Amino acid sequence: MATATLTIDLDAIAANWRALDRLTGPEVQTAAVVKADAYGLGVTRVARALAQAGARRFFVALAEEGAAVRQALGPGPQIAVLTGHMSGDTEMIHDLDLTPMLNSLDQITRHLEALPGHAFGVQLDTGMNRLGVEMLEWRAVAPILIDAGPELLMSHLACADAPDHPLNASQLRAFHDMTDGTGLPRSLAATGGILLGPEYHFDLTRPGVGLYGGLPYAAAEPVVSLALPVIQTREVEAGEAVGYGSTWVADRPSVIATVAAGYADGLPRTLSNRAQLWDGDVPCPLVGRVSMDAITVDITHLPDVPRTLDILGPFQGIDALAEVGGTIGYELLTALGPRYLRRYQERGA
Repeated sequence: MATATLTIDLDAIAANWRALDRLTGPEVQTAAVVKADAYGLGVTRVARALAQAGARRFFVALAEEGAAVRQALGPGPQIAVLTGHMSGDTEMIHDLDLTPMLNSLDQITRHLEALPGHAFGVQLDTGMNRLGVEMLEWRAVAPILIDAGPELLMSHLACADAPDHPLNASQLRAFHDMTDGTGLPRSLAATGGILLGPEYHFDLTRPGVGLYGGLPYAAAEPVVSLALPVIQTREVEAGEAVGYGSTWVADRPSVIATVAAGYADGLPRTLSNRAQLWDGDVPCPLVGRVSMDAITVDITHLPDVPRTLDILGPFQGIDALAEVGGTIGYELLTALGPRYLRRYQERGA
């Protein structure tokens, strides 16, 4: 079979959620961020595993993503939409009982006029300058909104993965300034914010990448492995080149394996001539350029030709590979493509 296999450990995702939940006090609720198809891993299976682990509140980016989560979980769990109440989403928000996190005065007006009495939250801009109601706007509308009873006041930290960054403390102060005395549930921390300590936890945390084995949660259980099948091997003489652009030239007689995956599958060209694949615990250098559907690997030192080579696994996690490619684990994880055969590991499955 020429299809690469992406193995997704649902038990590890559940274990990571429980571990992050234990980092907060019993009075703090732990939600789960499952946007972008659960960071590319399949929201139906992932959301169900998280619900079974105990998650009762879920965050998505778009109303359409919320529809997928509602279909997976049915009625009951709260599904919050981080982009808020966009034009054209009113029917979906109402019919699927989604909770928009309102980000602007326009969204506030739209929601209160179109769906009076329907649940909502408010996202506040505390210094990231990306999404949310700004300080002066909030002061103007807070009395009206507080009376309307938002489910949650939230903001998002820009630099939580850098604990010593001064913006963390600045955003914390701003969040207190905007929300103290409201008597409403509050949320500031995602994965990185949880690790900053209890002063960032408030009433609800929203772990995302840490659930899926990514930094900054270094204690996370690994979630994904990716095995690429060997399509063909060839012997290359010293002085011969491999791949597009002839960027790698053999300096000795070599055995080159071509494996089935490439940048069409979310493995970026920046890995060219830099990354390693693994046969068990033995590293094998990627040589030449990553192409659309194929990667070439030097296996001269292996005693036998393997059936597959791992590009993600116990010896190279998502963040380690991302660093080689000059990107971040989030980007690599969410880019893993649809051509992989996805195998879900779950106790009893």
